[in-house]
Amino acid sequence: MLSDEQVRALAEALYQAEVTRTPMTPISQTHPDADIADAYRIGAIVTELKVAAGRKVKGHKIGLTSKAMRDATGATEPDYGTLFDDWFVLEGNPIDSARLNRPSVEVELAFVLNDELGGPGCTVADVIRATDFVLPSIEIVDSRFNGRGPRPLIDSISDAASCGLIVLAGNPRRLTDLDIREVGASMTVNGVIQESGVARAVMDNPVSSVAWLINKLAEFGVTPKPGHIIMSGSFLKITRFGAGDNVQALFSHGLGEVGFTCV
Repeated sequence: MLSDEQVRALAEALYQAEVTRTPMTPISQTHPDADIADAYRIGAIVTELKVAAGRKVKGHKIGLTSKAMRDATGATEPDYGTLFDDWFVLEGNPIDSARLNRPSVEVELAFVLNDELGGPGCTVADVIRATDFVLPSIEIVDSRFNGRGPRPLIDSISDAASCGLIVLAGNPRRLTDLDIREVGASMTVNGVIQESGVARAVMDNPVSSVAWLINKLAEFGVTPKPGHIIMSGSFLKITRFGAGDNVQALFSHGLGEVGFTCV
């Protein structure tokens, strides 16, 4: 376990890496003794620094929802990160590649809350009651590190579960109007299909992943508020992209399409 001084110093360095767009060396490389508890402590202080600077918390994301991704990072459960107002990009707007470091793209369903949703003991029924609607979305996965560290789970947890930017589509659906497990999506880059899949791949049901997240947040005294957005986890394999690429995701069940161009 790292000392309080080390945790704060790393959090401040990670915050500055984002502000200055100057990636830093992965924490798991410079501090091989850091553990998961340290990573969550670092992430919490980074959140405090952002809020103190005037940024607004807009929700949370869950990552590593697939067994394949957990195996790749050495995780035994998903992780989470805090979402901020300046990470949301309007649908169709170009994204400047200068904002990005090592970006990839994931396709997810975003839950928008109409009520406070807290744990412990949050159930699937609680999630359904507290959800106003779901939206099709794209998460741009990115990090504030200059490479992959030897323990990527430590780095991911410290760095908001590797969230970069989020694109939401304006086509809401109520949970009661569809079987969310059967929602499918395909992702194209420059018109070529890269991946396709169904939402059931997210912990068998994206509603279950949100319940997990709410109970995990309760361990840290965090309760999502009305209007907060919960990114429930990707059900397609992560895909790299770069400047000049056009990325589109097409969802079934009337959810429609969402996309962006990187310039």
